[in-house]
Amino acid sequence: MLSSKKVNKKLALPSSPSTKNKTDFIKDPYVLEFLDVPEDLVGKETLLENALVSNLQKFLLKLGKGFSFVARQQRISTETDHFYVDLIFYNYLLKCFVIIDLKTTKLKHADIGQMDMYVRMYDKLKRGKDDNPTIGIILCADKSDTIVKYSVLEESKQLFASKYKTVLPTEKELANMIAKENIKLLER
Repeated sequence: MLSSKKVNKKLALPSSPSTKNKTDFIKDPYVLEFLDVPEDLVGKETLLENALVSNLQKFLLKLGKGFSFVARQQRISTETDHFYVDLIFYNYLLKCFVIIDLKTTKLKHADIGQMDMYVRMYDKLKRGKDDNPTIGIILCADKSDTIVKYSVLEESKQLFASKYKTVLPTEKELANMIAKENIKLLER
């Protein structure tokens, strides 16, 4: 999980009896083995997006409870520019939009800035008065703890980055993931 998901951070989201920690709904990593795509997707974001949309039901189940699909490549326009958000979901339990930007490379600071802008624009231009603030998830092939630590992800209540895997983890990788989760539970 990201360091941006520390317990002392509080999301501007409603409490849900089924969610102990309000950031529990964001997984890291997402294991997307059902997509049947190559492990190395560098430069192939469209392939990843097409595979996700073609397997939307399975992807929604991986995302977790309360997600519904809204749009793909949704245009958000300002007075001077047009931007396209990869995937838009609405979570009816959290009562907010969740926008996902797909990156087939390692997370870069520019990706975080882009997502920050998308979330701010979506809140300003699309969010309803009864909706909670929009959540942005950058779904990337890999991420650097340094980039997370020294970017707005560290303190943001609305931005997250999660790795994805297109193959099932090895036993060693699973053991490491469990160990990391156990450490986080102890830190709470």
